[in-house]
Amino acid sequence: MSSELRNFLAIPYDELEEMNLKAKKQRLDRVAAHKIQEERLKYLTDEKRIKALTVLFSDLEGRLHMLDYDKKFLLKSFDNLTFDGSSIRGFTAQRESDLRLGIDWSAFYWAPADVFGPGKVLVFGEVIDKGGEQYTADIRSVLKTFADGLHKKHGYTLNAANEIEGFLFKGPDAERTYHETVKFEYVNTGGYYHSLPGDPLRTFIDTTAEVQRAMGFQNEKDHPEVAPSQFEINYNYAEVVAAADQIQLYKLICRQVARNMGFTACFLPKPVVGVNGSGMHTNVSVSENGKNLFWDAKGEEKLSKMGWEFLDRILTHGNDICLLLNSSVNAYRRLDPHFEAPNQLKASPVDRGSMIRIPIGNERSMRVEVRSVAPDANPYLVMLSIFRTGLEGKTAKIKNLRQAERYLPDNIYTAIENFRKADWTSELMGEDVKARYADLKQASADRCPHLLGTFVKAPEVQYHHDVYNQYLWNLF
Repeated sequence: MSSELRNFLAIPYDELEEMNLKAKKQRLDRVAAHKIQEERLKYLTDEKRIKALTVLFSDLEGRLHMLDYDKKFLLKSFDNLTFDGSSIRGFTAQRESDLRLGIDWSAFYWAPADVFGPGKVLVFGEVIDKGGEQYTADIRSVLKTFADGLHKKHGYTLNAANEIEGFLFKGPDAERTYHETVKFEYVNTGGYYHSLPGDPLRTFIDTTAEVQRAMGFQNEKDHPEVAPSQFEINYNYAEVVAAADQIQLYKLICRQVARNMGFTACFLPKPVVGVNGSGMHTNVSVSENGKNLFWDAKGEEKLSKMGWEFLDRILTHGNDICLLLNSSVNAYRRLDPHFEAPNQLKASPVDRGSMIRIPIGNERSMRVEVRSVAPDANPYLVMLSIFRTGLEGKTAKIKNLRQAERYLPDNIYTAIENFRKADWTSELMGEDVKARYADLKQASADRCPHLLGTFVKAPEVQYHHDVYNQYLWNLF
């Protein structure tokens, strides 16, 4: 259909950046929700070139879902948006399927029309149950409630920044056809720092970085990674819910840009054996009235007492929450120290085989880096488990806890067993949601060989929560 007679919204990249940064500041400044809602509704009413609002939410495993609501309908019905929850893995059963979507008007994004389509804006939603309460399996809402509660009670702001690695493979559907081909094809073999400016990987990185910049990510650096066809595009830290939202947007942008180029952006932790896997190193800190509570100029490694206690609690519960940080069969291929990946429950300023690293920092940047996080994990569960564990978990009475000879599981079955047995994960998620999550992970794991072996098997890709669809799932 010709678009010549339609005048849909398409904003230049530099203007997009200004608009998204303004919205980001409102969110960081915690402008009252009713004021943000009023401002957004007025904007949508006045801006005639918008045709639809894309509402985003994530299921229990972290898979991103998007619903497009016609703008005119949404303006009349934004307080009563219903959808079928039984179609979402980990949500309601078929017999009680209706759920509602609320709108988090603070999490509003203007997106480039050449990537997301003209005439659309994006906003994150909050899942609401039939009784009007926060839905317990919507971990984004759980995380937001937790973070808001800490800010109200203690004045704390939870900060996070993620370094998300991925691979770029030939073909637009490389993961969903893996069960037929049993291979991924690189688009580039240059490796770390050695890709030419105009090659496909560099072009993909540049294009993705431009989109991120326009959407207010505040980029820091980007580059090809160590493995062939691997990339990393880094951006600034954010308040914890915004940081988790940005992870979802980052992967969405990468996938769409890759698709536009005829490629696949893949966030499997270890899609190819024999080269480095992909991680999602998660840098965290806590601040109060702008003061970084993890900084102490006189502390060991310049990390405060609070920072060390935070770190000790994560080491204590490392095996309990491992399934939340490494949520797929494939993730356990990555936890191999021979490829710069962490598999030891210890902390170190230098050893990259440690679960936790203490990077060099200053008063502004001092942080704890949790390295054993896979890029396919649910980002809201990652943030909730790290911050709640670090602030509220127990500390084990283990001699030399930070350097003890303790290891993370080398397979998902052990991780599931640890997760099910742990009292802490029940406290963290509630018994019902914990059981749902464990059952989902078990169902996928049971379709895969128990032994990982020396090459990536088709089922660990085919039944992966980011890859499967109804057709693939039913091929079992």
